[in-house]
Amino acid sequence: MTIWPGITALLLSAIAGAALAESRYPARSIHLVVGFPAGSAVDSAARLIAPSLAEMLGQPVVIDNVPGAAGNIASDRVVKAPADGYTLAFATNGQLIINPSLYRLPFDPMSALAPISKLVTSTNILVVPRASPAKTFRDLIALAKAQPGALTYATGGVGSSPHFAGALLGAMAGLDIKHVPYKGVVAALPDLLAERLTMMFSPAPIVLPNIREGRLRALATTSLNRASLLPEVPTVAESGLPGFDVTVWFALLAPAGTPAPIIDKLQRETAKVLQKTEFRDKLANLGMEVIGSSPEEFAAIGRSETAFWADIIRQARISPE
Repeated sequence: MTIWPGITALLLSAIAGAALAESRYPARSIHLVVGFPAGSAVDSAARLIAPSLAEMLGQPVVIDNVPGAAGNIASDRVVKAPADGYTLAFATNGQLIINPSLYRLPFDPMSALAPISKLVTSTNILVVPRASPAKTFRDLIALAKAQPGALTYATGGVGSSPHFAGALLGAMAGLDIKHVPYKGVVAALPDLLAERLTMMFSPAPIVLPNIREGRLRALATTSLNRASLLPEVPTVAESGLPGFDVTVWFALLAPAGTPAPIIDKLQRETAKVLQKTEFRDKLANLGMEVIGSSPEEFAAIGRSETAFWADIIRQARISPE
């Protein structure tokens, strides 16, 4: 087979150019695409990480809020972006491992996106207005059983972690409670505070201020362990539903095909940010904890949790509303 010298030179030039671009990465601003509104828990975490990551990488890190469709619009934008490390997904576990079983997506997020690292985790908190007759989690269960179909629970949208907390609660406790989805948990707060809703599942950062001010009452947390900032609040698991565990986590991903050296660099620099004491303290004040992972660990976790939640969705017959 004849290889033309000119073609060979072009190929070598392209390879050398790509290697040079990777070695100089990043050479301009990096965009973190967040699939939920400003003020949401994932947005708060992204805005905490962005300045430290920018310092590590030597380039600005810009937050792009692209809300809608439970994060699917944001995921789609990153999937279609050039695989050069300049457009990244700052995504939730709902976007990545729940949505594929809930929606007819044109892509599988965990295949169409390259895992970089899991970042932080946060429990959901079950809250009621301060005037609610439910003083404890068991009170709420009794109230729901006495009034089938009358109680409502608000969340930040179909397919969100709080939505699945409510669906799992209904399935495990045998309750008939109505899901009321909003475009973000922040949007539901006024109706909850005005007692137009019975309860809400929310990531900790959104409701902690109202809990501290006494405007909302925390009845339980949805993780297996109690939240460090609310040690007096029991978990759902210890309140009568053993094994109940619905936590939310956020992660960093790039478009599939992003060169390995860029993925590795992003993972290394992100890991350094996660180890900063100041950063950890700021997260703790929002009810979040650092987890971190390698790309390989992240991919394995994604596969396992995708299968788990697909089974839950099938058993509970959950569908987009």
